[in-house]
Amino acid sequence: MLNMSFKKETNNQKNLSDSDLQWHEELIEGCKRRDRVAQTKLYGLYADAMYNIAYRIVGNTHDAEDVLVRAFTDVFRAIDSYDRRATPGAWIKRIVVNRAITTIKKRRNAVLLTAEVPDQAEEMIHQSDIDFDLSELKKCMSELAEGYKTVLTLYLIEGYDHGEIAQILGITEATSKSQYSRAKKKLRELILQTQMVK
Repeated sequence: MLNMSFKKETNNQKNLSDSDLQWHEELIEGCKRRDRVAQTKLYGLYADAMYNIAYRIVGNTHDAEDVLVRAFTDVFRAIDSYDRRATPGAWIKRIVVNRAITTIKKRRNAVLLTAEVPDQAEEMIHQSDIDFDLSELKKCMSELAEGYKTVLTLYLIEGYDHGEIAQILGITEATSKSQYSRAKKKLRELILQTQMVK
């Protein structure tokens, strides 16, 4: 079954215990003191997860690696602004996502995310059972237009709501919703086509 609401399951960070959170906070404090050991440990804790997030947004290893390096440079430069309103992982993730989106915006052949579609025109996609495997889903997602893939990834996988996506991408909430709806429809079509070929 293609479950179009799996974002919370795939995105939510595991709740940190008080002792884990305290340890992470100590690493942050070490990073604020420009302690190289603390910086290395913080990077080691989050690099793999953040690379995966970057890869899902930018779609290739070269850009994902570049995003990761630039994002952690941003993290260490901005570490003094970390204020504990979010977990360290959520704060770092926001920086990684912003860097990845900047990379997407710089691509000259990216699909522009500016077309307005009235809310009432947004098509509701009815859920249906489709047999597929994860590799098929990833392949189909990679075939989506850049704009569709970006909104779908941010909403379904990374767990942002349409208001947050609108802020990140510099579009309206209505545009985010319409792009998401179109992306779901196109993804469903691609998966069905894959199934018909079998």
